[in-house]
Amino acid sequence: MSTRPSSQPSSDSPEVVSVDHSAPDPGVLHRIALLLQRGGIVAGRTDTTYGLLASVNCPDALRRLVELKERPKAKPFVLLAASWIEVRAVTSHLTPVARRLGSAHWPGPLTLVLPAEEDLPTEVVAARRTVAVRIPGDDLLLDLLAAVRGPFAAPSANLSGERPAASAAEVLEIFGNGVDLVLDGGPAPASVPSTIVDCTGPHAEILRRGAVVPALRQFESR
Repeated sequence: MSTRPSSQPSSDSPEVVSVDHSAPDPGVLHRIALLLQRGGIVAGRTDTTYGLLASVNCPDALRRLVELKERPKAKPFVLLAASWIEVRAVTSHLTPVARRLGSAHWPGPLTLVLPAEEDLPTEVVAARRTVAVRIPGDDLLLDLLAAVRGPFAAPSANLSGERPAASAAEVLEIFGNGVDLVLDGGPAPASVPSTIVDCTGPHAEILRRGAVVPALRQFESR
C-alpha cells in the first residue's frame, strides 16, 4: 500500500475517534455532521471498506477529495444516500429495474448507476450524465446521513488504482493529515467494495463485481 505524503502542508495527524457502528453516540454524530456541513473530509468504515466522506453540498470538499485521492477528474465519486427520497433527488429518472434492485438489496453494498439530475456537482457526475448511488447498510452512516440532511460523496480510502484501506491505521498511513477526522470503527467488514450495476436502461448490467451478486434476470424490466 502506498504511503505517499498527503497534499496538506502540515505534519500534524488528524484526530482519531473510536466509534461504535451498531450504537452510534449522538454527541459524536452531531460533531461529525457539523464538520461535514462545514466542508470537512472524514475517513471512516463503511459497510464494505474504509472510505472518505464529504458532503455533496460542499464544493471545496469535493475538490479536495479529487486532489487527495489523485483521481482523474473524469472518474466521479459514488454517493451515499439515507433513503429513497435522497436517491430520487439525485437522479432525473428512477428506472423500473433500479427500483427492483434497490428494493431487494438496500440498505446494502449495491451501487446503482442512474441518470443524473441536472444540478449535481461535476465531481459526482460521469461523462454520459449518470450518477452512482447507494443506501448503505450501516447504522452509523445512515444516522450521519440523516443528521447532515444530504448525500455524501464516498470514495474508498485509497489512492487511485490502489487497494482500499481496511483500518483507521491504514487510512493514516495513506493520507496523513489530508483528512480532518478519522473514525476508528475497527476492521473493515469486507475486503471488496460494493457491486456496481448500470440501471440507466431497461436491462441491468454489472459494471463491477463486488460484495453483492444479484441475479439480474429477475430484475429486468418487463
